[in-house]
Amino acid sequence: MKKNLLLVLALLFLARLSFAQNQTFTNPLLPSGADPYSFYKDGFYYYTNTLGDNLMLWKTKNLADLKNAEHKVIWTPPAGTAYSREVWAPEFHFIKGKWYAYFAADDGDNNHHRTYVLENASADPFAGEWVFKGKVAARSADKWAIDSDVFEQKGKLYMVWAGWAGDVNGRQNIYIAKMKNPWTIKGKRTLISTPTYPWERNGDLHDANNPAHVDVNEGPQFLQHGNKIFVVYSASGCWTDFYALGMLTASANSNLRRASSWTKSAQPVFKQSPENGVYAPGHNSFFKSPDGTEDWILYHANSQPGQGCGRERSPRAQKFTWNEDGTPNFGEPVKAGVPITIPSDKNQNP
Repeated sequence: MKKNLLLVLALLFLARLSFAQNQTFTNPLLPSGADPYSFYKDGFYYYTNTLGDNLMLWKTKNLADLKNAEHKVIWTPPAGTAYSREVWAPEFHFIKGKWYAYFAADDGDNNHHRTYVLENASADPFAGEWVFKGKVAARSADKWAIDSDVFEQKGKLYMVWAGWAGDVNGRQNIYIAKMKNPWTIKGKRTLISTPTYPWERNGDLHDANNPAHVDVNEGPQFLQHGNKIFVVYSASGCWTDFYALGMLTASANSNLRRASSWTKSAQPVFKQSPENGVYAPGHNSFFKSPDGTEDWILYHANSQPGQGCGRERSPRAQKFTWNEDGTPNFGEPVKAGVPITIPSDKNQNP
Protein backbone atom coordinates (compact mmCIF):
# COMPACT_ATOMS: atom_id res chain seq x y z
CA MET A 1 0.00 0.00 0.00
CA LYS A 2 2.84 2.35 0.93
CA LYS A 3 4.63 1.55 -2.34
CA ASN A 4 1.46 2.34 -4.31
CA LEU A 5 1.09 5.65 -2.51
CA LEU A 6 4.70 6.57 -3.22
CA LEU A 7 4.19 5.64 -6.88
CA VAL A 8 1.09 7.83 -7.11
CA LEU A 9 2.91 10.74 -5.49
CA ALA A 10 5.83 10.32 -7.87
CA LEU A 11 3.52 10.30 -10.88
CA LEU A 12 1.73 13.42 -9.63
CA PHE A 13 5.08 15.17 -9.18
CA LEU A 14 6.18 14.26 -12.70
CA ALA A 15 2.83 15.39 -14.10
CA ARG A 16 3.09 18.75 -12.35
CA LEU A 17 6.71 19.13 -13.47
CA SER A 18 5.70 18.41 -17.08
CA PHE A 19 2.81 20.89 -16.83
CA ALA A 20 5.11 23.57 -15.38
CA GLN A 21 7.61 23.04 -18.18
CA ASN A 22 4.82 23.34 -20.75
CA GLN A 23 3.81 26.66 -19.17
CA THR A 24 7.14 28.32 -19.93
CA PHE A 25 9.24 29.02 -23.00
CA THR A 26 12.65 30.47 -23.75
CA ASN A 27 13.86 32.94 -26.33
CA PRO A 28 14.58 32.86 -29.18
CA LEU A 29 11.31 31.54 -30.63
CA LEU A 30 13.04 30.40 -33.84
CA PRO A 31 16.75 30.04 -34.69
CA SER A 32 16.45 32.82 -37.27
CA GLY A 33 13.84 35.33 -38.37
CA ALA A 34 14.10 39.10 -38.78
CA ASP A 35 11.22 41.59 -38.65
CA PRO A 36 8.74 39.35 -36.77
CA TYR A 37 5.03 40.18 -36.96
CA SER A 38 1.83 38.47 -35.81
CA PHE A 39 -1.92 38.98 -36.19
CA TYR A 40 -4.49 37.33 -33.91
CA LYS A 41 -7.80 36.09 -35.33
CA ASP A 42 -10.36 33.50 -34.20
CA GLY A 43 -8.11 31.87 -31.62
CA PHE A 44 -4.97 31.68 -33.79
CA TYR A 45 -1.83 33.75 -34.17
CA TYR A 46 -0.67 34.22 -37.74
CA TYR A 47 3.06 34.92 -37.67
CA THR A 48 5.53 35.96 -40.36
CA ASN A 49 9.07 37.29 -40.75
CA THR A 50 11.43 38.33 -43.52
CA LEU A 51 12.66 35.50 -45.75
CA GLY A 52 13.76 37.62 -48.71
CA ASP A 53 12.32 35.64 -51.60
CA ASN A 54 8.74 34.74 -50.59
CA LEU A 55 6.01 35.20 -48.00
CA MET A 56 5.60 32.48 -45.40
CA LEU A 57 2.86 32.27 -42.77
CA TRP A 58 2.85 30.36 -39.48
CA LYS A 59 -0.38 29.45 -37.64
CA THR A 60 -0.47 28.66 -33.92
CA LYS A 61 -2.61 29.00 -30.81
CA ASN A 62 0.49 29.84 -28.79
CA LEU A 63 3.25 32.07 -30.16
CA ALA A 64 5.58 30.68 -27.49
CA ASP A 65 5.37 27.35 -29.36
CA LEU A 66 6.17 28.88 -32.74
CA LYS A 67 8.79 26.25 -33.56
CA ASN A 68 6.05 23.60 -33.77
CA ALA A 69 3.54 25.75 -35.66
CA GLU A 70 1.97 24.82 -38.99
CA HIS A 71 3.51 26.95 -41.72
CA LYS A 72 3.50 27.32 -45.48
CA VAL A 73 4.68 29.61 -48.28
CA ILE A 74 1.56 31.50 -49.34
CA TRP A 75 3.08 33.57 -52.17
CA THR A 76 6.24 33.73 -54.24
CA PRO A 77 6.81 36.80 -56.44
CA PRO A 78 7.11 36.21 -60.18
CA ALA A 79 10.58 36.72 -61.64
CA GLY A 80 11.49 39.80 -63.61
CA THR A 81 9.22 42.32 -61.91
CA ALA A 82 9.75 45.44 -59.80
CA TYR A 83 8.86 43.36 -56.74
CA SER A 84 10.71 40.08 -57.39
CA ARG A 85 13.67 40.57 -55.06
CA GLU A 86 14.58 41.57 -51.49
CA VAL A 87 11.13 40.90 -50.06
CA TRP A 88 11.25 42.51 -46.62
CA ALA A 89 9.16 42.99 -43.47
CA PRO A 90 5.83 41.35 -44.42
CA GLU A 91 2.69 41.96 -42.36
CA PHE A 92 -0.67 40.21 -42.54
CA HIS A 93 -3.85 42.10 -41.60
CA PHE A 94 -7.53 41.17 -41.63
CA ILE A 95 -9.44 44.29 -42.76
CA LYS A 96 -13.16 44.55 -43.49
CA GLY A 97 -13.59 40.80 -44.04
CA LYS A 98 -10.49 40.18 -46.17
CA TRP A 99 -6.82 39.36 -45.58
CA TYR A 100 -4.10 41.72 -46.81
CA ALA A 101 -0.38 41.06 -46.95
CA TYR A 102 1.89 44.12 -47.05
CA PHE A 103 5.59 43.85 -47.90
CA ALA A 104 8.50 45.80 -49.33
CA ALA A 105 10.31 44.54 -52.41
CA ASP A 106 12.43 45.64 -55.37
CA ASP A 107 13.99 44.43 -58.61
CA GLY A 108 17.34 43.68 -56.99
CA ASP A 109 18.32 47.32 -56.52
CA ASN A 110 17.61 48.59 -52.98
CA ASN A 111 17.07 52.10 -54.37
CA HIS A 112 13.86 50.80 -55.96
CA HIS A 113 12.22 49.43 -52.79
CA ARG A 114 8.48 50.11 -52.58
CA THR A 115 5.51 48.76 -50.59
CA TYR A 116 3.16 46.24 -52.25
CA VAL A 117 0.00 44.48 -51.13
CA LEU A 118 -1.84 41.20 -51.77
CA GLU A 119 -5.52 40.46 -51.05
CA ASN A 120 -7.24 37.22 -50.07
CA ALA A 121 -11.05 37.06 -49.71
CA SER A 122 -10.91 33.77 -47.76
CA ALA A 123 -11.47 33.85 -44.00
CA ASP A 124 -8.60 31.35 -43.77
CA PRO A 125 -5.33 32.88 -45.03
CA PHE A 126 -4.00 29.36 -45.72
CA ALA A 127 -6.85 28.87 -48.21
CA GLY A 128 -8.25 30.97 -51.03
CA GLU A 129 -6.22 32.91 -53.59
CA TRP A 130 -3.73 35.66 -52.86
CA VAL A 131 -4.26 38.34 -55.52
CA PHE A 132 -1.61 40.96 -56.22
CA LYS A 133 -3.24 44.37 -55.81
CA GLY A 134 -0.21 46.48 -56.67
CA LYS A 135 2.02 49.16 -55.23
CA VAL A 136 0.95 51.30 -52.28
CA ALA A 137 2.37 54.81 -52.55
CA ALA A 138 1.41 58.44 -52.06
CA ARG A 139 0.86 59.91 -55.53
CA SER A 140 2.60 63.13 -54.54
CA ALA A 141 5.69 61.27 -53.32
CA ASP A 142 6.23 57.81 -54.79
CA LYS A 143 9.57 57.36 -53.04
CA TRP A 144 11.59 54.53 -51.46
CA ALA A 145 9.39 52.83 -48.88
CA ILE A 146 9.69 49.84 -46.53
CA ASP A 147 8.25 48.52 -43.23
CA SER A 148 4.63 49.55 -43.73
CA ASP A 149 2.17 49.05 -40.86
CA VAL A 150 -1.59 49.58 -41.20
CA PHE A 151 -3.99 50.47 -38.40
CA GLU A 152 -7.54 51.70 -37.90
CA GLN A 153 -8.41 54.61 -35.62
CA LYS A 154 -11.95 55.99 -35.19
CA GLY A 155 -13.12 54.24 -38.33
CA LYS A 156 -10.29 55.60 -40.47
CA LEU A 157 -7.47 53.53 -41.94
CA TYR A 158 -3.87 54.74 -41.76
CA MET A 159 -0.47 53.55 -42.95
CA VAL A 160 2.88 54.36 -41.33
CA TRP A 161 6.16 53.44 -43.01
CA ALA A 162 9.87 54.19 -43.37
CA GLY A 163 10.88 56.19 -46.42
CA TRP A 164 13.22 58.65 -48.05
CA ALA A 165 12.49 62.33 -48.56
CA GLY A 166 13.94 62.13 -52.07
CA ASP A 167 15.61 59.54 -54.27
CA VAL A 168 19.03 59.31 -52.58
CA ASN A 169 19.95 57.07 -49.65
CA GLY A 170 21.31 58.71 -46.52
CA ARG A 171 18.36 59.17 -44.15
CA GLN A 172 15.26 57.08 -43.43
CA ASN A 173 12.23 58.84 -41.98
CA ILE A 174 8.83 57.81 -40.62
CA TYR A 175 5.77 58.90 -42.61
CA ILE A 176 2.03 58.57 -42.09
CA ALA A 177 -0.89 58.81 -44.52
CA LYS A 178 -4.59 58.17 -44.53
CA MET A 179 -5.85 55.32 -46.73
CA LYS A 180 -8.81 55.36 -49.08
CA ASN A 181 -8.92 51.56 -48.92
CA PRO A 182 -6.43 48.82 -47.91
CA TRP A 183 -4.46 49.21 -51.16
CA THR A 184 -4.67 52.97 -51.84
CA ILE A 185 -3.19 55.95 -50.00
CA LYS A 186 -5.40 59.02 -49.89
CA GLY A 187 -3.72 62.40 -50.05
CA LYS A 188 -0.20 63.36 -49.11
CA ARG A 189 2.24 61.69 -46.75
CA THR A 190 3.25 63.48 -43.53
CA LEU A 191 6.72 63.30 -42.00
CA ILE A 192 6.35 62.49 -38.28
CA SER A 193 9.90 61.44 -37.35
CA THR A 194 13.43 61.91 -38.64
CA PRO A 195 16.65 60.84 -36.87
CA THR A 196 17.72 63.72 -34.62
CA TYR A 197 19.08 62.30 -31.35
CA PRO A 198 22.59 60.78 -31.23
CA TRP A 199 21.17 57.33 -30.33
CA GLU A 200 19.17 57.41 -33.60
CA ARG A 201 22.21 58.19 -35.73
CA ASN A 202 24.61 55.26 -35.34
CA GLY A 203 24.93 54.29 -38.97
CA ASP A 204 28.49 54.30 -40.34
CA LEU A 205 28.91 51.92 -43.26
CA HIS A 206 32.03 50.27 -44.63
CA ASP A 207 30.72 49.35 -48.06
CA ALA A 208 31.80 50.96 -51.31
CA ASN A 209 28.33 50.36 -52.78
CA ASN A 210 26.59 52.47 -50.10
CA PRO A 211 26.90 55.93 -48.55
CA ALA A 212 29.47 56.36 -45.79
CA HIS A 213 26.72 56.91 -43.24
CA VAL A 214 22.94 56.44 -43.04
CA ASP A 215 20.65 57.85 -40.33
CA VAL A 216 17.78 55.47 -39.64
CA ASN A 217 14.20 55.58 -38.40
CA GLU A 218 12.32 52.49 -39.61
CA GLY A 219 9.94 49.67 -38.65
CA PRO A 220 7.10 51.81 -37.22
CA GLN A 221 4.44 49.95 -35.21
CA PHE A 222 1.08 51.22 -33.96
CA LEU A 223 0.16 50.76 -30.29
CA GLN A 224 -2.77 52.25 -28.37
CA HIS A 225 -3.46 52.45 -24.64
CA GLY A 226 -6.35 54.49 -23.30
CA ASN A 227 -6.40 57.90 -24.97
CA LYS A 228 -2.80 57.69 -26.14
CA ILE A 229 -1.47 56.43 -29.45
CA PHE A 230 2.13 55.36 -29.87
CA VAL A 231 4.28 54.63 -32.90
CA VAL A 232 7.24 52.55 -31.74
CA TYR A 233 10.04 52.53 -34.31
CA SER A 234 13.58 51.23 -34.78
CA ALA A 235 16.47 53.69 -34.75
CA SER A 236 20.11 53.57 -35.91
CA GLY A 237 21.40 51.10 -38.47
CA CYS A 238 20.51 47.45 -37.98
CA TRP A 239 24.14 46.74 -38.88
CA THR A 240 25.17 48.29 -35.55
CA ASP A 241 24.72 46.96 -32.02
CA PHE A 242 23.02 50.27 -31.18
CA TYR A 243 19.85 49.39 -33.09
CA ALA A 244 17.09 50.26 -30.58
CA LEU A 245 13.45 51.25 -30.24
CA GLY A 246 12.25 54.85 -30.10
CA MET A 247 8.70 56.07 -29.54
CA LEU A 248 6.32 58.73 -30.82
CA THR A 249 3.24 59.69 -28.79
CA ALA A 250 -0.01 61.38 -29.85
CA SER A 251 -3.44 61.92 -28.37
CA ALA A 252 -6.12 59.60 -29.73
CA ASN A 253 -8.22 62.74 -30.30
CA SER A 254 -5.57 64.56 -32.34
CA ASN A 255 -5.14 64.83 -36.09
CA LEU A 256 -2.68 61.99 -36.68
CA ARG A 257 -1.69 63.41 -40.06
CA ARG A 258 -0.40 66.59 -38.43
CA ALA A 259 3.29 66.42 -37.51
CA SER A 260 2.74 68.64 -34.48
CA SER A 261 0.43 65.98 -32.97
CA TRP A 262 3.42 63.72 -32.33
CA THR A 263 6.04 63.96 -29.57
CA LYS A 264 9.26 61.94 -29.69
CA SER A 265 10.75 60.36 -26.56
CA ALA A 266 14.20 61.76 -25.87
CA GLN A 267 15.65 58.35 -24.99
CA PRO A 268 15.26 54.87 -26.51
CA VAL A 269 12.48 52.83 -24.92
CA PHE A 270 14.16 49.44 -25.55
CA LYS A 271 17.84 48.85 -26.27
CA GLN A 272 20.69 46.35 -26.19
CA SER A 273 21.58 44.56 -22.96
CA PRO A 274 25.20 43.29 -23.13
CA GLU A 275 24.84 41.84 -19.61
CA ASN A 276 21.95 39.68 -20.89
CA GLY A 277 23.67 38.87 -24.19
CA VAL A 278 21.07 40.67 -26.32
CA TYR A 279 22.28 43.03 -29.04
CA ALA A 280 20.53 45.26 -31.60
CA PRO A 281 16.93 44.53 -30.48
CA GLY A 282 14.47 46.07 -32.90
CA HIS A 283 11.89 45.87 -35.66
CA ASN A 284 9.20 44.93 -33.19
CA SER A 285 5.47 44.29 -33.25
CA PHE A 286 2.87 43.80 -30.51
CA PHE A 287 0.33 41.16 -29.53
CA LYS A 288 -2.11 40.40 -26.73
CA SER A 289 -2.22 37.14 -24.75
CA PRO A 290 -5.00 34.75 -25.91
CA ASP A 291 -7.29 35.93 -23.09
CA GLY A 292 -6.52 39.60 -23.79
CA THR A 293 -5.17 40.33 -20.29
CA GLU A 294 -1.47 40.74 -21.16
CA ASP A 295 0.54 42.90 -23.56
CA TRP A 296 3.56 41.41 -25.30
CA ILE A 297 6.32 42.73 -27.52
CA LEU A 298 7.71 40.65 -30.37
CA TYR A 299 11.13 41.67 -31.72
CA HIS A 300 14.32 40.38 -33.27
CA ALA A 301 17.81 40.58 -31.79
CA ASN A 302 21.32 39.18 -32.03
CA SER A 303 23.03 37.02 -29.41
CA GLN A 304 26.55 38.32 -30.07
CA PRO A 305 27.95 41.78 -30.77
CA GLY A 306 28.78 42.68 -34.34
CA GLN A 307 26.36 40.23 -36.00
CA GLY A 308 24.60 42.99 -37.95
CA CYS A 309 21.59 42.58 -40.24
CA GLY A 310 22.08 38.98 -41.30
CA ARG A 311 20.45 35.64 -40.53
CA GLU A 312 21.74 35.66 -36.95
CA ARG A 313 18.78 37.83 -35.98
CA SER A 314 16.14 35.75 -34.21
CA PRO A 315 12.56 36.44 -33.07
CA ARG A 316 11.91 36.88 -29.35
CA ALA A 317 8.92 37.75 -27.16
CA GLN A 318 8.37 39.09 -23.67
CA LYS A 319 5.55 40.64 -21.67
CA PHE A 320 5.52 44.37 -20.96
CA THR A 321 3.65 46.62 -18.54
CA TRP A 322 2.36 50.19 -18.41
CA ASN A 323 3.69 53.18 -16.49
CA GLU A 324 1.44 55.41 -14.40
CA ASP A 325 1.42 58.05 -17.15
CA GLY A 326 0.00 55.53 -19.63
CA THR A 327 3.22 54.91 -21.56
CA PRO A 328 4.57 51.38 -22.16
CA ASN A 329 7.38 49.98 -20.04
CA PHE A 330 9.26 47.39 -22.11
CA GLY A 331 11.97 46.72 -19.53
CA GLU A 332 15.19 45.06 -20.67
CA PRO A 333 15.58 42.31 -23.28
CA VAL A 334 15.39 38.93 -21.57
CA LYS A 335 18.45 36.70 -21.79
CA ALA A 336 18.23 33.73 -24.16
CA GLY A 337 17.42 30.46 -22.40
CA VAL A 338 15.73 32.06 -19.37
CA PRO A 339 12.27 30.49 -18.75
CA ILE A 340 9.37 32.88 -19.39
CA THR A 341 5.78 32.11 -18.45
CA ILE A 342 3.71 31.64 -21.61
CA PRO A 343 1.06 34.23 -22.53
CA SER A 344 -2.03 33.95 -20.32
CA ASP A 345 -4.98 31.91 -21.52
CA LYS A 346 -7.52 31.68 -18.68
CA ASN A 347 -9.97 29.89 -20.94
CA GLN A 348 -7.63 26.92 -21.34
CA ASN A 349 -7.77 24.22 -18.68
CA PRO A 350 -4.47 22.65 -17.53
